[in-house]
Amino acid sequence: MSELTEALLLHIHSRQLAGKATALATIISTKGSTPCKAGAKMLVFPDGGTYGTIGGGCAEAEVKMKALSVLDDGVACTISVWLLDDDAAQNGMVCGGTMNVFIQVV
Repeated sequence: MSELTEALLLHIHSRQLAGKATALATIISTKGSTPCKAGAKMLVFPDGGTYGTIGGGCAEAEVKMKALSVLDDGVACTISVWLLDDDAAQNGMVCGGTMNVFIQVV
């Protein structure tokens, strides 16, 4: 088990003991160039805080917004994030790939 994974699990455990809601976003697949690959994880908290990363930038912001929605309704989902759009290109953050991210309340 990597240090990040162990630390992430400890973070989840401590939040569960405290009764605090947390969403876990996990990259389940990628295609093309992406900042992180399958298995990368990020925790999202109701106040918008995060722990871990799935690559940063616009893609991570998009996943974080969806994770906040998952925290509100409690329904897990998978989203596809395209790292090809014009907005990302204008910010110099085009990786050229896509990633599928599973988001669940933990």
